[in-house]
Amino acid sequence: MKNNVVIGALLCLVASISWGAMFPVANHAFQYIDPFYFTIIRYGSVTVLLIAILFWKEGIQAFRLEGRGLPLWFFGSMAFAVYNLLIFWGQDLLGESGVMLASIMESLMPMISIVLLWIFKRNQPHVFTLLCVFVAFIGVSLVITKGDIQTFVTATSDFIPALFIFIAVVGWVVYTIGGNQFGDWSALRYSTLSCLLGTATASAIVLAATFLGHIPVPTVETIKIVSPDLLFMIIFPGLIALLGWNIGIGILSPLNGILFINFVPVTTLIISIVQGYKITSFDMIGTILIIVSLISNNLFLRLHQKKRTAFSLRKQSQINVS
Repeated sequence: MKNNVVIGALLCLVASISWGAMFPVANHAFQYIDPFYFTIIRYGSVTVLLIAILFWKEGIQAFRLEGRGLPLWFFGSMAFAVYNLLIFWGQDLLGESGVMLASIMESLMPMISIVLLWIFKRNQPHVFTLLCVFVAFIGVSLVITKGDIQTFVTATSDFIPALFIFIAVVGWVVYTIGGNQFGDWSALRYSTLSCLLGTATASAIVLAATFLGHIPVPTVETIKIVSPDLLFMIIFPGLIALLGWNIGIGILSPLNGILFINFVPVTTLIISIVQGYKITSFDMIGTILIIVSLISNNLFLRLHQKKRTAFSLRKQSQINVS
């Protein structure tokens, strides 16, 4: 049992660090290739690897959709089309500042999940949790605006890309929540089939945009230049992070595993500093506020869960005695 917990923690840690490194690596690649072809080349490769692994582990029967094709396509498109295309497009449009913003937005996923479940599932959170959401919102606002909210709102060149990144993150949250509908499938099966359908959607969008003359096809020379970046993105933030996170969360539970999401902005921050990006005080304060809010809410939920368990045990004990 203890070994399983260590494995689960290691998988979640590697996934989070990989996601944190993803944005600085992508920023380097975008100097040579557009984010759209970069995305479909990356996840096209990940899809092929996942298909091979799923066939080897579970056989041809694992590729049956079992009448769930439409929801699987929807959730897959939210993750591998909406998320992957928009988050890197927004990051590319913002330039250097987009690296930190995309990472910060990613770390907000637990808070966005709380809000979405409240809106659509009527799962009202505790007041303390809402306070943590508000603090996290302040944190991301500082990173986005650098303390100058009025200028940011009026600057369309910054506001629109930031909106793209936010919509992208919401897309991944929808995908994560949708995974509950496939609880009887393995993490590998859900990851593979959703990635296959979602990447097909992303590919269709990119090919249509290319046909209309909006996106140029990268040359062989360009792909060679960014091949180290692509290789990293395929293996770590792609294959290992996707499977490692889903398996790790299954071992640790979402309540325990979600804490590792804090390593995403921390990793991005460290790599950005090493690469020479000038981190502002607003970046530092905003990142700290988000991490503190995530940890505080997690500890609060743990305490609340422990009290509920103790109450249930006492009640069951009283029933048994009577």
